[in-house]
Amino acid sequence: MWRTQGSAASAGFVASRYERILPGLNLRPCRWAFVRSFTVEPLVPVLRAAAYTSGIALEIHLGEFNAWAQEMLDPASALYRFQPEIAVLAVLARDLAKDNALERLTDAIAAFRRYSEAALIVHTLEQPAIPAAGVLDAQDREGEAARIRYINSGLAGLAKQHRGVYLLDYDALVARYGRDQWGDERKWLTVRLPVASAHLPHLAAEWLRFAHPLAGKVAKCVAVDLDNTLWGGVIGEDGMAGVQLGPEYPGAAFQEVQRALLDLSQRGILLAVCSKNNPAEAMEALSSHPGMLLQPRHFAAMRINWNPKAQSLREIAQELNIGLDAVAFLDDNPVERQHVREQAPEAIVIELPDNPMAFARAVRDCPWFERLTLSDEDRKRQDYYAAQRERAELERSVTSKEDFYRSLEQVCEITAVNEATLARVAQLTQKTNQFNLTTRRYTEQQVAAMAECPGWRVWTLRVKDRYADNGLVGVAISRQEGSVCEIDTFLMSCRVIGRTVETALLARIAADARERGARTLQGVFLPTKKNAPAAEFYRDHGFEESEGGLWRLDLTRETIAAPEWIKTV
Repeated sequence: MWRTQGSAASAGFVASRYERILPGLNLRPCRWAFVRSFTVEPLVPVLRAAAYTSGIALEIHLGEFNAWAQEMLDPASALYRFQPEIAVLAVLARDLAKDNALERLTDAIAAFRRYSEAALIVHTLEQPAIPAAGVLDAQDREGEAARIRYINSGLAGLAKQHRGVYLLDYDALVARYGRDQWGDERKWLTVRLPVASAHLPHLAAEWLRFAHPLAGKVAKCVAVDLDNTLWGGVIGEDGMAGVQLGPEYPGAAFQEVQRALLDLSQRGILLAVCSKNNPAEAMEALSSHPGMLLQPRHFAAMRINWNPKAQSLREIAQELNIGLDAVAFLDDNPVERQHVREQAPEAIVIELPDNPMAFARAVRDCPWFERLTLSDEDRKRQDYYAAQRERAELERSVTSKEDFYRSLEQVCEITAVNEATLARVAQLTQKTNQFNLTTRRYTEQQVAAMAECPGWRVWTLRVKDRYADNGLVGVAISRQEGSVCEIDTFLMSCRVIGRTVETALLARIAADARERGARTLQGVFLPTKKNAPAAEFYRDHGFEESEGGLWRLDLTRETIAAPEWIKTV
């Protein structure tokens, strides 16, 4: 219902129905706070409904009306007592004093960063539809429009200066839907609500675009259909000459889809093909059609056959070693989309409009593809999977697992987190699900705070082999008190699962704990729907289970050695 009729009028109904069945849904809880200069209460049910449909259950705190500065500056305020994971600073240009606006915002953001580890989403200031000085404003270097541009530029600098501070381009959002239509003057004058009812879902959706990456609700791969999705027409019936794909209408719409997918690949999102087709004809079009922007090398996996698409999606997820819930499905056919919803409900199904001219916009609007930071590992992800195919060929050619491991010539570089790796460490905690012992999610601020605490260690693991530098693929966080060292977090990227590098990292943690006087190394495994690959990790490494699911290793009697086929640096 929300997908087809999402509006302010239906939000309360949708949210109330979700709340009836929340205990059985296993949604991601998230504490969300607003500090604002205007009325946001009508937006809350809209945001809550949209979040529920994305698998996120929000607990929301509303700051007092137009008390944003006081609340952010006061360490004892209700804002900080609430302990949010995400906070939104939403202030309108018309509510700020003209002379010291940037100074007030600077002080408030700096205070928030001192008193909270939450992510902070800051609205930029909106330009007025009609400046107070009329056309004279554009002639004045210190006019209203110029002043707002100056403040927004200053906000961009603050976002770079402080970890976990992100800008929501509110001015661009208003412009997207039209300055004259965005607001409702009657509602502004009566209840200080600057957004018309029709646009409440648009603002809520923009907020949710930030919640997805912060809550780990992201797609790692998009699997695309071919006929009438990546190109116009059916290759098996129309042939190469009949396929619609090129710079002119109607083929331009499909080229725009390919541009959108190429942009996703630049964010580190893998591309795959999931098509019912004759493989030879489909591959010829992918390789040889002059209008193709995407080439076979851009796809990390391909399933071109006549099998059910739900089956193909499961195979793609297995081949890429990611969860099915991290695979987005793009197909023009509503019957195929419904089949996947029913037969592979974990997958993310992107709803496409009937008109191919709007396909690319649907891809770009999908919040599952949002990223707030981009690491070197993200930029090189396609190369990593190309190297993985070479490793798979090597594995098939050797006679034993040990020979395969030796032939990989793996080098593990284990070091403490630093400024350069902090964002990647936080990103891995937020999105790694399969080999993750506790699935605890941390922001950059939280990771930095732990790294600075006495007794805590934040380890990073980079893995290189004969085929590629896999980048930073492992994180471990431990806390030592007296003779006990406890593993808080231990995770591995899906790219290196099953290559014994996890043992090398665990050996380093154990050795460090022993050097600091620990007699016991312990940790818990917190099972989720997705982390079964890590279930036997402690048992396999000699830990003994005790009450409450706690696993312990006696460091005075047991030693964990890194595999002899791995060089540890």
